[in-house]
Order: sequence, then structure tokens, then C-alpha cells
Amino acid sequence: MPLGLRLKAIHAGAASRIPADKRAIMAEATKNQRESGILDGVIKVGATLPAFSLANQTGQTVTSGELLARGPVVLTVFRGIW
Repeated sequence: MPLGLRLKAIHAGAASRIPADKRAIMAEATKNQRESGILDGVIKVGATLPAFSLANQTGQTVTSGELLARGPVVLTVFRGIW
């Protein structure tokens, strides 16, 4: 399934599970964040990043150069405490 369709399905599923009053709070918080200018510092889709090295899911260090040699790279950053 293409990513756009999958994201729409996730959004629709969340809308059916999250109570309306909670969705309203979340929508207001999102609006406030967008209006704060926080997105001005966010890396944009298609931006070129500097070279980097990171640990993968098994703890091995991988470099952006190694990944790019295999094709396009999608970088996902997970928030939270691990």
C-alpha cells in the first residue's frame, strides 16, 4: 500500500478510536505548535543532510555513505525513552 494511503488509513482509524474532546485538544496543540514557528527549523522533505553515522537496530554503526551506495535513504527518528 502506498505511504499516502496508509497514512490516511491510520488517521481515519485514530479518528474512530480517540474521543472527540481529546481530538480537539490534540488539534489545538498541533495548531499552536505550527503557529509557534517550530517547523521553521525542521528538516524538509528532500533536503540534503550532512554525512552521518548512527547505530542501527542491532547496534552496528552504519554510515550515510554506505546506505546511499545502496540507493535512496529514508531516515526516521523515533522519540521517547528507550
